[in-house]
Amino acid sequence: MRKRYKAKKFIAYFQSFTNTYAPAHRLKEIYDQALCFDDIVGISVGTRPDCIDEEKLRIISSYKERYMVWIEYGLQSCHDITLRRINRGHDRACFEKAVYMTRDYGIDVITHVIIGLPGENREMILDTARYVSKLPIQGIKIHLLYVVEGTRLAEMYRRGEVRCLEMDEYVNLVVDFLEELRPDIVIHRLTGDPPRSELVAPEWALRKGEILNRINQEMIRRDTWQGKKYIAQKRE
Repeated sequence: MRKRYKAKKFIAYFQSFTNTYAPAHRLKEIYDQALCFDDIVGISVGTRPDCIDEEKLRIISSYKERYMVWIEYGLQSCHDITLRRINRGHDRACFEKAVYMTRDYGIDVITHVIIGLPGENREMILDTARYVSKLPIQGIKIHLLYVVEGTRLAEMYRRGEVRCLEMDEYVNLVVDFLEELRPDIVIHRLTGDPPRSELVAPEWALRKGEILNRINQEMIRRDTWQGKKYIAQKRE
């Protein structure tokens, strides 16, 4: 990162898997180990809303005086029917509880959502943007649904039970989503990064630069911006 981006300061990012799924004392050990380097200025912990409690939040919040601190929760969709369909393992109420508990400790919350989940139409996707906008959430990461080897989704895809969005569909849905999103929510991601060696579909998911450029071009074409419809609704 120093060589590629000329970076001088770094965030300790516990990204993959569920980074609060351990006894509290063990979590403190690994967080402390990551933060022992002088150039680390923040910590971001990715986890599930059903794998957090007050003891773990107290540990994470204890770093606030010296570091930027974020917790990232996967929501994926605000619709319980979708969460059951994808075997998410928690419901919307569980997510809300985690968000409010985290904000009580003064920790910023980033949520992850997926566009293109099985069974969801455009209005359901926009419902998730409106739902997130009502909660005390400070950041969001938007992902596309992609299929990787070794998953039930891959089996369903090959049987023709699910389809992936085309790039044009995804771009338009992301812009629709952004228009409904509260304008102060920080966008941390606009697409996913599938592993090339494991990707089944869609092929275009690997063309991240093109996806981002297309989203930008569509925003310009529509003369639109994040929160455009959210603000309009507030004024009504």
